[in-house]
Amino acid sequence: MRFSSPLVSLLGLLALSGSVNASPANSTFEKRAQCQASLDIAVSVATRLQSNFYNAGTGNYNGGSHWTDANAIENIHNLMLATGTDQWSTLGDTSYLGRAAIQEKKTGVSPWPDIVTGSWDDSQWMILALWKIADYKLARGLDNSAYIQSANSLYSLVEGAWDNVCGGGVWWSSDENYKNSITNELYLLTSAVGAIRFPNNPVFLTNAINARNWIKNSALRNSQGLFNDGLVTATCANNGETTWTYNQGIIVAGLGALYATTKDPTLLTEAEITLDAAIALLESNNILKESCDDPVHPNCDSDQVAFKGIVVKSVQYYLDRVNDPARTAKYSGFLHAQASGVLHFGTDASNDIGSVWYAPNQGGSIFGSTSSASGLAAHIANAKYGPCGVAL
Repeated sequence: MRFSSPLVSLLGLLALSGSVNASPANSTFEKRAQCQASLDIAVSVATRLQSNFYNAGTGNYNGGSHWTDANAIENIHNLMLATGTDQWSTLGDTSYLGRAAIQEKKTGVSPWPDIVTGSWDDSQWMILALWKIADYKLARGLDNSAYIQSANSLYSLVEGAWDNVCGGGVWWSSDENYKNSITNELYLLTSAVGAIRFPNNPVFLTNAINARNWIKNSALRNSQGLFNDGLVTATCANNGETTWTYNQGIIVAGLGALYATTKDPTLLTEAEITLDAAIALLESNNILKESCDDPVHPNCDSDQVAFKGIVVKSVQYYLDRVNDPARTAKYSGFLHAQASGVLHFGTDASNDIGSVWYAPNQGGSIFGSTSSASGLAAHIANAKYGPCGVAL
């Protein structure tokens, strides 16, 4: 089915053998037509995000965390690749990621174990951001080797967290007491993207296939097609905990990336079972709604406000991989609805974006660097795959 924005009518509308010349995982991003009006909105949001929240002295975003900052950095570099501009060209090197990557290349000593402190999901958000910075630098003819090297170091740490408890899977952390959806979906994604970037290294594809098979055969996905938070370690059963939106997004991006290498159509079927379920069940007014979202009461925590932006970015990456006009048409309206909600319901007078997209803020929308970066992802995805020419 094709998803339409309610607001249109409402408002009248690394690698283990890391090479600096490795192919960008999203090389089509720069080449496809972008919708200028949506890009203009994205640039204005990014300008506010960088001026109001980014601390170049520390390399972090005020109010953020390592993993949410990694997503913000990835989003800004996606935007620069889309616009062809260099407005935030220093972000990669000044960020905490860049400082650590440059340090590792200079000293030969990996700082990443001390940075990630055994958090294997956080490690993989960092990998994705490091690769995106590397893509930007490669597109500008700059040395990206430090970023490839550091992504490799992080991937090796995560790879070592796979074991046979519950038949496989990566632990959420070095405490080894929980196997959850997001960590293993990210492992599928980073492995599958690694296979695209470094096709001469078979380890990535092997790991991606193993991750996909384990996820498919695990109890992580429920009867609705949605992924719950994780497994009960003692029994390996679905724990029945929250079906967070980003758990439904990253799996789609990962399956799409694996499809790009294997061309196995069953991967697309699996992806769209979950994506369509998320669009049908985790929304209000056709706009994504986190279970903690409330326009009146601020219930979400500082992590949860990031989740919806990860979904729309994942759909964008999925459409990049499958390169199918019919699928673009199927999800174009969904992306438009999210950007419309962000603009009309999520954005305040200062051009900051809050956590609630589906309804006008009545004091419950949470504003900060993480929520603004999340909303930015919606505008970037809409610029690429939304129905350009249709008013937000």
